[in-house]
Amino acid sequence: MPIKTRRWCVPGEPDDGLRLLICRYRPRGLPKAKETWDAWRRELAPSPDLFEAFYGKGQTPITLDVYRTRYIQEMQSQREIIVELAERVDRGETVTLLCSKDCILEPVCHRTLLAELIEAARRS
Repeated sequence: MPIKTRRWCVPGEPDDGLRLLICRYRPRGLPKAKETWDAWRRELAPSPDLFEAFYGKGQTPITLDVYRTRYIQEMQSQREIIVELAERVDRGETVTLLCSKDCILEPVCHRTLLAELIEAARRS
């Protein structure tokens, strides 16, 4: 089954399977009744330091290659969760990774990088 990526504000579809929010912070002001995800795994989001470095808060932004490398390094400590998600996909479950409503650059979003890490865990 596939690993999908979406923004959390996109309505769920019947074939989304497990909708997993992977943002560091829960969306502000959103009532629990309007949550569009099944679970929240904030530890799968970039660290605040990495996020700030990528967007250049108070400094020159890091490159996409540096961001990618650092995110992958950060996720080494989350290997157990990544393997668990890979096993769910192997059992036929769809996993949909959700990120911020403001994150429109999917190719550079951590949800895409995480999907790649889950796929790599499936092959190992």
